[in-house]
Amino acid sequence: MAGAALSRVPAVQIDGDGVFKYVLLRVRGAGASAKDVVRGHAWAEYHADLLERTAEELARHGLSCECLGGGRLSHRPQERKIHVYGYSVGFGRADHAVTTEKLKAEYPDYEITWADEGY
Repeated sequence: MAGAALSRVPAVQIDGDGVFKYVLLRVRGAGASAKDVVRGHAWAEYHADLLERTAEELARHGLSCECLGGGRLSHRPQERKIHVYGYSVGFGRADHAVTTEKLKAEYPDYEITWADEGY
């Protein structure tokens, strides 16, 4: 049951445009199964807001998550570009290379770049 719920969790959920905070989360079902996902939204004042809301949504399906780190996304759909950068003060820097691979799978026709610089 948890495996089915885990497979239905989208790998990427981000806003369609703008600059906003994001977190890289490891979602777990009952047992050893796990999946890394990206969540990024402009409504989040803090990276913890993204974790909190996602954790609440996942708990309804018997899933849990932990934050692997955060940063920022600059999503420019008109240019078909996403840039991953920065860090979270509370959770540290996410592995932007992992985040970039997740985004490339979701946005295959985009130019997706990352850098450790910036906040």
